[in-house]
Amino acid sequence: MSEPTVSSAPPPKPQDENQSVIKSAGIIGVATFSSRILGFIRDMIIARLFGATPAADAFFVAYRIPNLLRELFAEGSMSAAFIPVFTEYHTLKSKKDAWELASAAFTTLLTIVTGITLIGIVGSAGIVWLLAPGFHDDPTRLEMTTMLTRIMFPYLIFISLAALAMGVLNSLRAFAAPAFSPVFFNLFIIGCALFLAPAMPEPIIGVAVGVVAGGAAQFAMQLPGLRRRDMLFGLTFNPGHPGVRQIGRLMIPSLLGLSVTQINITVSTILGSFFAGGPTYLFYGMRLIQFPLGIFGVALVTAILPTLSAQAARGAIDELRTTLGFGLRMIIFIMLPAMVGLIVLRTPIVHLVFEHGTFTAHDTAETAFAVLCYSVGLWAFGGVRIIVSAFYSLKDTTTPVISATIAVAANILFSLILMSHLGAAGLALATALAAMVNGGILVAVLNRRLGGVDWMSVLRSGSRVVVACVPIILACWWVAGAEIWTHPGAWIEKTAMLAGAVGGSIGGYVGVHAMFRSEELGVLWPMVRRKLGRVLG
Repeated sequence: MSEPTVSSAPPPKPQDENQSVIKSAGIIGVATFSSRILGFIRDMIIARLFGATPAADAFFVAYRIPNLLRELFAEGSMSAAFIPVFTEYHTLKSKKDAWELASAAFTTLLTIVTGITLIGIVGSAGIVWLLAPGFHDDPTRLEMTTMLTRIMFPYLIFISLAALAMGVLNSLRAFAAPAFSPVFFNLFIIGCALFLAPAMPEPIIGVAVGVVAGGAAQFAMQLPGLRRRDMLFGLTFNPGHPGVRQIGRLMIPSLLGLSVTQINITVSTILGSFFAGGPTYLFYGMRLIQFPLGIFGVALVTAILPTLSAQAARGAIDELRTTLGFGLRMIIFIMLPAMVGLIVLRTPIVHLVFEHGTFTAHDTAETAFAVLCYSVGLWAFGGVRIIVSAFYSLKDTTTPVISATIAVAANILFSLILMSHLGAAGLALATALAAMVNGGILVAVLNRRLGGVDWMSVLRSGSRVVVACVPIILACWWVAGAEIWTHPGAWIEKTAMLAGAVGGSIGGYVGVHAMFRSEELGVLWPMVRRKLGRVLG
């Protein structure tokens, strides 16, 4: 192994780091926005074709199983453990060393997830029996869920390799290809739902095939980017590689730590199987929550982790504190107004997006209730992702796993209490409350670990955001109270009203921040102007 090389260039200034993070998050946000729009089209098609029927419940329970493993084993723990180690190799060692690490990690990961997939296919019946106790009295639905689970398990292989490719490219500050890859995932599902599903004896099987094909496409489209950067994986079975062992040590406890939200959602899915339509309502409710969380929250986390990892590798704790504080302020800047907007406009949004075909007005009311309960924790979902990224940049996976364990226990307790009063929506509220518990514990520990963050700056930023949310409440409340939402049809008028509410809310929110001359808007606005200038020029 070659000797480490140290760059003589001075470390970037905090303002430059902030600009770099926001620029990267902007690229990821645009890509994620495109993917989310296609995701909504995908969900609208599935809702129209299958509504909240037993087939839909079976699909969403079956999809939750490989999706949970993806979050735990691939995009969650794999990315969080791989990026800091790969960044250290790429920063302090040679490019050849970094490629050897990536290839060894690729081969090891491929071997492990292939084994897990085979075990999952063979044991699907037992897995579904454990995760869908509410289906035990319905053998047909139980059998359908088991079959769909077997079909979709190979998705884990492709999405795990896609997550590793994303980790390499993101570490090299190449964000576009990984961020746009979910677009192809959604396109394949849409295509299979429209054209393959009608030819199937059970149409929902076509959607399951689309999931697997979409996962393969998501991995394949990142390979050209790896090739251009001379980082295309080789088959090198070397699980004893020092970097792979280090990734494994970081990864094992992080299986729970980073993905506590997904574990809590899975708990909700298990308990939701006792309610007719419960898994479907919770899935669509979380989809709406994931829209702002994915467009900005996940984008910011994806962009900030390599920066935090590089600062931790240099031992620049002051810079890390500054970047972390900036990330938390940006999460509040985006997530709090998104939370307010979703709470007030929940029924119009669900009605407009999903209430077509077999998706009824009753389904809209139940899904909107789930959106309300999930929304109160939107700021916590985003904040936890930022804080956990800071722990992983410091290569501390123990603290998040302890906090996550407490949060999972809290979620189960909250779920059992609330589901008897609120039904499936009570499970959504329990997930939100558990995220708050998790965030509170992590903030307290990280604050002590770093010797404090500039919390006064975060508080001032939060106070400005609260005031700036007043125009959002006024605009959205007026639109949500219109009688048009209780009548069928008039989709153009409804779309125009909802777009007007969103546009007016954004205008008022930005206007208040401009009046306050907030730093967050000061960072974002010049970049938006440059983008608009290039587009219009």
